[in-house]
Amino acid sequence: MTERAFKYRFYPTAEQENLLRRTMGCVRLVYNKALAARTEAWYSKQERVDYKQTSGLLTNWKKTEDLQFLNEVSSVPLQQCLRHLQKAFSNFWSKRANYPRFKKKRNGGSAEFTKAAFRYKEGKLWLAKCEEPLNIVWSRYIPQGCEPSTVTVKLEPSGRWFVSLLVDDYTVEVLPPTDKKIGLDAGVTSLVSTSDGEKIVNPKHFNRLYKKLKAAQKELSRKTKGSRNREKARLKVARIHAKIKDARTDFLHKLTTRLVQSNSLIAIEDLAVRNMVKNRKLARSISDAAWGEMRAQLEYKCEWYGRKLVKIDRFFPSSKRCQCGFVIEKLPLNVRSWDCPSCMTIGIDRDINAAKNILAAGLAVIVCGADIRPDNHSVKGASAVLGVSPTRLSRGQLRKTRKRKKQKPK
Repeated sequence: MTERAFKYRFYPTAEQENLLRRTMGCVRLVYNKALAARTEAWYSKQERVDYKQTSGLLTNWKKTEDLQFLNEVSSVPLQQCLRHLQKAFSNFWSKRANYPRFKKKRNGGSAEFTKAAFRYKEGKLWLAKCEEPLNIVWSRYIPQGCEPSTVTVKLEPSGRWFVSLLVDDYTVEVLPPTDKKIGLDAGVTSLVSTSDGEKIVNPKHFNRLYKKLKAAQKELSRKTKGSRNREKARLKVARIHAKIKDARTDFLHKLTTRLVQSNSLIAIEDLAVRNMVKNRKLARSISDAAWGEMRAQLEYKCEWYGRKLVKIDRFFPSSKRCQCGFVIEKLPLNVRSWDCPSCMTIGIDRDINAAKNILAAGLAVIVCGADIRPDNHSVKGASAVLGVSPTRLSRGQLRKTRKRKKQKPK
């Protein structure tokens, strides 16, 4: 039993679009006002405002003359946005995310409806205060016996409407066991290199539409702010971005599904993508490859289908390590193959070699545990299994620790 979201595109009528746009506008207003109130309370009085207090503020806002329009939409999405704000602050205080940001109209919007605010019956969905069901394109139906617990309506910047139905008691059939195991090395030229010797070429969806996007953005920059022509140009840019995103997501879903179906164990590197995109020369290529999205898909698909995903420590020298155990000191990115002076192996492909070492390290982690690094020594923040990422000391802290160990006692 697990949770699964089914996402569909729908085409609202004029009345439904008017109501949904007003609902999203109210959600955005309540979220921003609550965020401003919590920020002001912290900086002025050093007080933390919680969900209960913001809910009380919402009740008072509805009673004012200027905000009477908040009563015209369903109250459920307004309460849900306050819960989302509470969760955002919880993640911030726990240092899992940055400080919450204000919502902007140009980013579209979303509204979440719980069971009290929608009705689902015989393949039709009615939202609160909507007389007619939504005109949904049912690309796939929800399995029989499953009822959605929440419904999220989203308007993309490109103008497309989507509805996401979250099903709680969804059961996925576990795939039959297989003896095949694989290691994956993520890259830019080759999106994935496998331990079997296969290299999957990176489609580079952004580069395919880069010239078209550049021309559209140039046209947008020349329009007068607030004009109707600027809105048309903005939609044109947003639609190109939507094409890039759809192509990238579709390719990754097909790739990860194939890998999960054919392998019982998948070993990958626990890459810090957020830190890697700080490199200005590689940021665009890394973002276009979407390593984070690929890892997320592998995680939940392995959990669904009964496969095992092992994450290897990001500092493990997978590319520099030969199969004989020799580790080369330096291996720049422009060097794609190298020769081992120990076993005299010539022309070692760094990507395929890294994938093989990642698989061997993953098998070692399963046998020895997550606290043992594949090169036979324990380390703080070593490899993690099934997404458990331990805390790692910074390089400065490691240097200080080493200096203390080297110093002799007086």
